[in-house]
Amino acid sequence: MALTSMGEETYSARHPLLQKNKFGGGCRSSSEEEATSKAVFRIMGMTCAACAGPVEEAIKRLRGIHEAVIDVLNNQAQVLFNPSFVNVEKICETIEDAGFKASLIENEANETSIRVCRIRINGMTCTSCSSTIERVLQLTNGVQRAHVSLALEEAEVHYDRRLVGHEKLLDEVETAGFEALLISTGEDLSKIDLKIVGECVDEYIKTLLEALPGVQSVEFHHGTDKIISVLYKHDMTGPRNFIRVIDSIVFDQTKLKATIFSVGEEGRESQRQGEIQRYYNSFILSLVCTVPVFLTAMVFMYIPWINHLLMFKVINMLNTGEIIRCVLATPVQFFIGWRFYYGSYKALRRGSANMDVLIALGTNAAYFYSLYSVLRAATSPDFKGEDFFETSSMLITFILLGKYLEVMAKGKTSDAISKLMNLTPDTAVLLTLDSEGKVTGEEEIDGRLIQKNDVLKILPGVKVASDGYVIWGKSHVDESMMTGKAKLVAKRKGDPVIGGTLNANGVLHVKVTKVGSESALAQIVQLVESAQLAKAPVQKLADKISRFFVPLVISFSLLTWLVWFFAGKLHWYSESWIPASMDSFELALQFGISVMVVACPCALGLATPTAVMVGTGVGASQGVLIKGGQALERAHMVNCIVFDKTGTLTMGKPVVVKTKLLKNMTLGEFYELVAATEVNSEHPLAKAIVDHAKKLRDEEENPAWPQAHDFLSITGNGVKATVKGREIMVGNKNLMSQDGVNITEEAEEMLAEAEEMAQTGILVSVDRELTGVLAVSDPLKPSARAAISILKSMNIVSIMVTGDNWGTANSIAREVGIDSVMAEAKPKQKAEKVKELKAAGHVVAMVGDGINDAPALVAADVGMAIGAGTDIAIEAADIVLMKSNLEDVITAIDLSRKTFSRIRLNYVWALGYNLIGIPIAAGVLFPWTHLRLPPWFAGAAMAASSVSVVCSSLLLKNYKRPKKLDNLEICEVLIERV
Repeated sequence: MALTSMGEETYSARHPLLQKNKFGGGCRSSSEEEATSKAVFRIMGMTCAACAGPVEEAIKRLRGIHEAVIDVLNNQAQVLFNPSFVNVEKICETIEDAGFKASLIENEANETSIRVCRIRINGMTCTSCSSTIERVLQLTNGVQRAHVSLALEEAEVHYDRRLVGHEKLLDEVETAGFEALLISTGEDLSKIDLKIVGECVDEYIKTLLEALPGVQSVEFHHGTDKIISVLYKHDMTGPRNFIRVIDSIVFDQTKLKATIFSVGEEGRESQRQGEIQRYYNSFILSLVCTVPVFLTAMVFMYIPWINHLLMFKVINMLNTGEIIRCVLATPVQFFIGWRFYYGSYKALRRGSANMDVLIALGTNAAYFYSLYSVLRAATSPDFKGEDFFETSSMLITFILLGKYLEVMAKGKTSDAISKLMNLTPDTAVLLTLDSEGKVTGEEEIDGRLIQKNDVLKILPGVKVASDGYVIWGKSHVDESMMTGKAKLVAKRKGDPVIGGTLNANGVLHVKVTKVGSESALAQIVQLVESAQLAKAPVQKLADKISRFFVPLVISFSLLTWLVWFFAGKLHWYSESWIPASMDSFELALQFGISVMVVACPCALGLATPTAVMVGTGVGASQGVLIKGGQALERAHMVNCIVFDKTGTLTMGKPVVVKTKLLKNMTLGEFYELVAATEVNSEHPLAKAIVDHAKKLRDEEENPAWPQAHDFLSITGNGVKATVKGREIMVGNKNLMSQDGVNITEEAEEMLAEAEEMAQTGILVSVDRELTGVLAVSDPLKPSARAAISILKSMNIVSIMVTGDNWGTANSIAREVGIDSVMAEAKPKQKAEKVKELKAAGHVVAMVGDGINDAPALVAADVGMAIGAGTDIAIEAADIVLMKSNLEDVITAIDLSRKTFSRIRLNYVWALGYNLIGIPIAAGVLFPWTHLRLPPWFAGAAMAASSVSVVCSSLLLKNYKRPKKLDNLEICEVLIERV
């Protein structure tokens, strides 16, 4: 049904389907009601009720849609839907398929119920495993999307908490045959794991902890150690309280002791080291058994007296060499190689095949044929056969060596996160204060035990332990880890401090305001981790290939064996081709096994994520936060950059440089009226005016301005308000013209003079009479001109889009070397300009810092937010430039290009091994060269492919910024000193 003549409010009153918990089309169960969310879309292009019909029908055809109502009058659609079946992106896409433009205005589901949790997953061996887990999670009711990273061994899941909980997600992963460990819930909760030493009653401890305010749940894990997991609200309680409660318990005259058990980054590192050690131990055991097998099969036959001992017949045709090889190869196959059987079982049980399946099939074929040969030799007086025990044991040994090297290399790809985590100190000095705020005691505590509202003592030369603000003391703090500039920042009472920054000289007392995931450093780490989990579009190729890779390899391996077997039986090749130690069946079997084990799906799966992990980590260390593989992939194709002016090309700290009064009024009275109006605005120019007004009243620390009534901000023009009964307007010529304010020649001259000097002219009217003109200057960033020049040398077009007037905009553009300018642009017009450039075939990056830049940042192929900008701009961007330097735009693009060159090289490595190795292993060259690829050598090649891909990605850690930027940075320092 379409709306043509009534407002939304009237329609909602008459139609119960738009009211909460009311649905048309019969009764629904309570569970269905809970699974319903509302989204409102803006639809552009509808002209009448006839347009609404097709849109409504198209939406209703989607699965999970409860109702859709189109409001032609307001160009809106309200949709009630089940988020477990359909999402807002799909609804938008459907509307656009119907021929109209659609954008989301409001999504109740996303605002209230969508959460993001991260899960640690152990047991993945190749991209087939990660794809399977991803598929299992995405099919879970309530999951919006899931990303699984083979390289990180983690999953990031977006889910509707009303339909599914994180416990269910963990169960789904474990049901698929993998070990799952919750890292974070994504809710406004913190999670801590405590290790308890001493005998205790679980229920008693659980009851005591759950009685604490803010504790949500308590869960015990029994194993080698007794671990307790506590979910809690960090603004109400903290781990120090939990440890205090547990330590106070005495059970059977034994006092309990609780300590923090690391399952976060430290736990992950500990687990990785444990995995490395397990692979190392397995490899050494396998090597100890395999070396004698190899020597007896391949070396000792050339030493006559040893060969005589090995060929001694024990039973019938069974000799001592075969017995030794069988005895040593058996534990390698079934004890050390058990991991491959278990991995194969899990894969086949869930209807997929992975690398473990290939290894198990290849080694089993060699082992069991060898075992058959041994049994035949023991029972037959004239059987002459060869065993391949060295093939199976050497295969497993080389594969374990490859996995050991791969795990070690993979651990180094996430070094950036470890370095970020290590920025905060391990310990902190906690102060105890009395009711008057005087220090009564202090103690050193573990940094992980810091809670909100704690007061910490920060000594000179010590890092700040957590985010907060200074309540006592004066000092200077090195904030280069956040700003990138090695410049000390003065701190005194009331000033904020950031965890991980270094206190240079004085002693500070800091009250903690943010802990855990709320801290600035934790959010940066979270952003980098999410970026490393997000898949680049180019990885879809590897995912598609891996889905069919193993079945195809098995089929080709079987075909290879059959071709060579029948070729031998039918005498299609000379018997002289067959090595003396084997027959045609054994030769065919070796070719088949070699094909099976030379192919490696792991290398394909690691090609993209390892490069993205290292690339995003290197970016973070350079102060460039890249939000995932998709942003990296788009950034390397950028050929057009749109710059905002204020705060991006300029310093973003404008100051009033000139004031001209046009009416008989004192300067103090004039600025009182202007400041009272502008104090309500968030615009940088407004802040500059208020700051200037404060300087005129320097006798007051925080001057109070008169109350402003009927305040109105007109985007792109200025502000209006009523102050002391007088109508005040502060803004540009457009604002004055719209309200009929006459602009004098004197004012016009001053505006033109300001524009020529790249300053912004601001007009002020009182009671619709022009009263004054202000000139505000925002100096250019020293590196702006050089940065634009470097971008031109990279064949990237630079465009400036600003809300400032044309004169100022053109003057700034000339100074920095930008040819194309769009001035007096409102936020919507900025976004439209970006879309226009995209439609013209450009890959567009938008660089901005303000709230008004957010629409353009979203519209661009790549949004780059200046780190000193607003939270909204940073949230909307794909790349955050933490140092607020323009040269980092160049770094981001150059790094993305280098990363994607590395990804292409990785695919050459991964596909090259398979495209070259499989034909050679199949014996394509054998008829002409008699060159064979023994199965054990094929296994070594397979292991080497994964290691080479990971090592190739690790070379990105040597990334250096373009040398031109070093000169630019020196230039900037010199300018600042002047």
